[in-house]
Amino acid sequence: MTAFAALCYVAPPVATTDAQFEEPLNGLRRRLEELEGYPEGSGHEREIRQVREELARRTAEVYSSLSRWQKALVARHPDRPYTLDYVAALMDDWVELHGDRLFADDPAIVAGFARFRGRSVALIGHQKGRGTKERIHRNFGQPRPEGYRKALRILRLAERFGRPVITLIDTAGAYPGLDAEERGQAEAIARNLIEMAQLRVPIVVAITGEGGSGGALALGVGDRVLVLEYAVYSVISPEGCAAILWKDQERKAQAAEAMRITAPDLERLGVVDRIVPEPPGGAHADPAGAARSLGDALESALAELVQRPIEKLLEERYRKFRALGVFQEA
Repeated sequence: MTAFAALCYVAPPVATTDAQFEEPLNGLRRRLEELEGYPEGSGHEREIRQVREELARRTAEVYSSLSRWQKALVARHPDRPYTLDYVAALMDDWVELHGDRLFADDPAIVAGFARFRGRSVALIGHQKGRGTKERIHRNFGQPRPEGYRKALRILRLAERFGRPVITLIDTAGAYPGLDAEERGQAEAIARNLIEMAQLRVPIVVAITGEGGSGGALALGVGDRVLVLEYAVYSVISPEGCAAILWKDQERKAQAAEAMRITAPDLERLGVVDRIVPEPPGGAHADPAGAARSLGDALESALAELVQRPIEKLLEERYRKFRALGVFQEA
């Protein structure tokens, strides 16, 4: 493994069985689904109300005390909405563009133009895929260089036509394979950072699931950075951190605590500007509700940003990212 691959190390996808804290809730959800399938007037209305109340109570109880590692598992939940789910829920007249005009199309990143609540926008996001076949096709949402170059192509088109940009981040990280490095993975990510820093249109970034390493940051430079309530954002996965520091991936929960990767941590550290509330039980429990919440936050951010002179916007964007981090001089 080369140095860049080590920095972008991505652990294998975590099995959903790790999220044992959700099992009691899943049992209640299955029971509620079964009851709601009965014909109307079958005499189950009272039990339906009771199960709903119990589910709401247990959900609030469980989700009020999640550890950082458990929140990382929620961020990775396979039923969590992905970019194309948000496109279907929030966008009109979606036109997806393909290819980087250099090598190939990367299905791990989707990009195109649409109308969002009456406003023409460019939208770029990671897409993990559902089911084994699609996940393999989309490389589990881990982009190769052509994915970032496709994103850059759309960013430049958005600037040319004066369209605000929305990016949705949900990736374990950039793909660290040999073929990706041969085609310039590090350069592609660095190029996007440079171009987004000086792009002359408003940019709103939303971390909707996992925000992993440079693979996330390559779409993460914006005037406003939003994060969903149970999303995470970090330089490396907890498993990767544990493997490097302690040579033991099983210490992933300890690593997650030390890394401070959750939405409240990120807000306190100044990495993100706003936490977007999720429905009770997370976005996977109510994708439509999560889409509405994200849509409202995006609309609010865009309405503010489009009013600002572009030179002021660029200056504020520069200062925002220069201010990240804390250091002391010896």
